Amino acid sequence: MRFLGVLLLILGLIACETKKEDEKPKFPTQFELSNGKETATYLQVVDFYIQLAKQFPEINIQTIGKTDSGYPLHMVTYNPEATFNFQKIADHKTILLINNGIHPGESDGIDATMLLYRDLVIGKINPPSNTVLVTIPVYNIGGALNRNRSTRANQNGPESYGFRGNTLNYDLNRDFIKADTKNSRTFTEIFHLVRPNVFIDTHVSNGADYQYTLSHLFTQHNKLGGELGAYLDQEMLPALEKSLKLENWDITPYVNVFNKPPEKGFSQFMDHPRYSTGYTALWNTLGLMIETHMLKPYAQRVAGTHEFLKAMLKITDKDSERIKRLGEKARTRHQNWNYYPIKWALDTTKTTIREFKGYKADTLLSEVTGFNRLSYDKEKPFTEKMEYRNHYKPIDSVKIPEAYILKKGWTSVIELLDLNKINYETLQRDSTLTVESYKIKEYKTLDFAYEGHYLHYDTKISKDMVNLLFSEGDLVIPIDQEGIRYLLETLEPCTVDSFFNWNFFDSILQRKEGFSPYIFENIAAEMLENDDQLRDDFNTKKKNDLEFADDWYAQLDWLYQKSKFYEPSHMQYPVYRIASGKDVP
Repeated sequence: MRFLGVLLLILGLIACETKKEDEKPKFPTQFELSNGKETATYLQVVDFYIQLAKQFPEINIQTIGKTDSGYPLHMVTYNPEATFNFQKIADHKTILLINNGIHPGESDGIDATMLLYRDLVIGKINPPSNTVLVTIPVYNIGGALNRNRSTRANQNGPESYGFRGNTLNYDLNRDFIKADTKNSRTFTEIFHLVRPNVFIDTHVSNGADYQYTLSHLFTQHNKLGGELGAYLDQEMLPALEKSLKLENWDITPYVNVFNKPPEKGFSQFMDHPRYSTGYTALWNTLGLMIETHMLKPYAQRVAGTHEFLKAMLKITDKDSERIKRLGEKARTRHQNWNYYPIKWALDTTKTTIREFKGYKADTLLSEVTGFNRLSYDKEKPFTEKMEYRNHYKPIDSVKIPEAYILKKGWTSVIELLDLNKINYETLQRDSTLTVESYKIKEYKTLDFAYEGHYLHYDTKISKDMVNLLFSEGDLVIPIDQEGIRYLLETLEPCTVDSFFNWNFFDSILQRKEGFSPYIFENIAAEMLENDDQLRDDFNTKKKNDLEFADDWYAQLDWLYQKSKFYEPSHMQYPVYRIASGKDVP
């Protein structure tokens, strides 16, 4: 009996030890191994997914394209059926693409997605029936390799992290339309290969203080438009909030304020095509960002991101057929359009009243500057109703042409058209065509560098119908194609993120020929003598514009621009429009 008692005790100890071993996570992440204090390095992330792919046929990891860092971009796919042909997958499943580490200091999504993939393959999370999961595990590799402990001044952990800029110091979440970086060009390649129905970009917020760990930033629903935009705003967003509420995770819209208390109300962020969700919306993809709160503990932020991703996976899986059907319908809805909005403004007549959980804000006297400063008192939480302004309206639009014609020499633009799978043909012979022609009349330019450019804005044009000789090899780009919104947003010069505003066509803004005043004086005098209307216009301008009247060179230049010597290419926009209803060559 004594022997039996000792044996049972030993077996009990072994069983307890085995249970403890079983409780350890299989395929642990660096986040777990550090008790939630550390984020994985780039090489640890890649190795983690390689090990998963070796053990589980549902996981596929591949390298696609280059980045400015010299390292390739990875794409990791989870499909319970263990097939990875995206053309075939798209026929019967929705595809959810998660982009992580666009700002590697905001590393929550990197770790949370590793947990999500691991939990799916080991059976901790039920596998989706109708959704295939794809992730770019670390998008900004150069920034991730630039690891430090100090560049996120406002952030509570992890212990070390990557840097916001990429290897060339670009903010990649401003680069999707202009694609200056190899990272962005490879993302474009992945995006058009995968063709996701839903896209998530993971971030950490800067800004005000409040009770929430989680906030969401859905692509602006009015801009997305139609049934797809209505579904995003009225069904997907509420379903996400409800799902997280059931798991005791409160979430708020992204708090779009700067140095003022959010309970006074705030507006939805307008995601133009330079941003990830603004770009993906051009292709009728339902896009959203998760923004965790910078001041919350790192482990809490990763846990919240993990729960957010699980909730979105469930919604995508449940609504799979609906999402696919709406996406298919959206691909041809442009055939009923006559005009396309090119500028938006907040619709102040429409607001949404939401409950907001904040901290009491106060204005104190700064000990540093001596001026007033904002302060939040975490000992005084509150819940109040506030106004959320999430409706936008178009304030300018353009009539949609039948096609664009782009001169063949603009190779930097043509490269991006090719990268984005835009269909076009080239003229087979020199041809005279009737087209709508734009002249750039006005524009403003930032007086500081912005993402490698001096960005134009408030662009204004004049337009005329002209007969123009085009050359063999010039591009004819029909508008009736899936990339219609991409074409309108980039080729119409007055849109916020047009190729013109991003400096792709800046060489047209400079004159290449001029005049010598002592010679042109005689020509100018002859012009005024022979043209009564010109003389009247000239005298009227001198009378009404005192600065002009006091500048002899400006007067000669004004007349030069009215003369036959003035070069037609100056300010001539090199993209032409074939009007709707005209035959496309």
